[in-house]
Amino acid sequence: MTSMTSLDLASLLCSRLCHDLLSPVGALTNGLELLADERNPQMRQRCLDLLEQSARISTDKLKFFRLAFGAAGDFGEMVPTDDARAVVDALAANNGRIDVNWLLSGDALPKVAVKVMLNFALMAIDALVRGGTIDIAADLRETSSEVVVRASGTRIAFDPEIGRALEGEVETHELSSRTAPAAMIRELAVSRGGKVMHVIDEQALVLGAELPLG
Repeated sequence: MTSMTSLDLASLLCSRLCHDLLSPVGALTNGLELLADERNPQMRQRCLDLLEQSARISTDKLKFFRLAFGAAGDFGEMVPTDDARAVVDALAANNGRIDVNWLLSGDALPKVAVKVMLNFALMAIDALVRGGTIDIAADLRETSSEVVVRASGTRIAFDPEIGRALEGEVETHELSSRTAPAAMIRELAVSRGGKVMHVIDEQALVLGAELPLG
């Protein structure tokens, strides 16, 4: 893959964020319009419930993307695992058909490892179109951190182009908002002498990364 500029990547990631926020923000707009015209108490309560749900989903996604795509500068070089777990659990809970299991070593992980882990989790959630289980493991060692995410379910819908982007086989001009996160975490890993990998079959998707420290 040819090198992409920071502006290229930022533009594609912004497109992905806007795409994912369009639905809950649109629901907020619809709810406000319905509330303005509705006089029935029961229907007004349903409108308020819709607004509350849409606001929560929007907030959950913004918190997730802040860590997964953004600088998250206030965390420093290490990110508490509780913060990483919280944003993934909230995103999965909004799906309603996905269970998440965790196996993390320590109370904090390097920021790069957290970015990779969250983006793997996003790929896993997207792949479980009929629901399923996501197992997330991360281990901080003396010289490196390792991240493994496994999605299992009755049907795995993993875009082959995302796999190609993880392997560095997609040219910059071929990247889209859907494949940009995969290209980003590959660049993060490779720039540090690390690597990312994926294995997929009909009922499971495994995503892994080895990330040297420093």
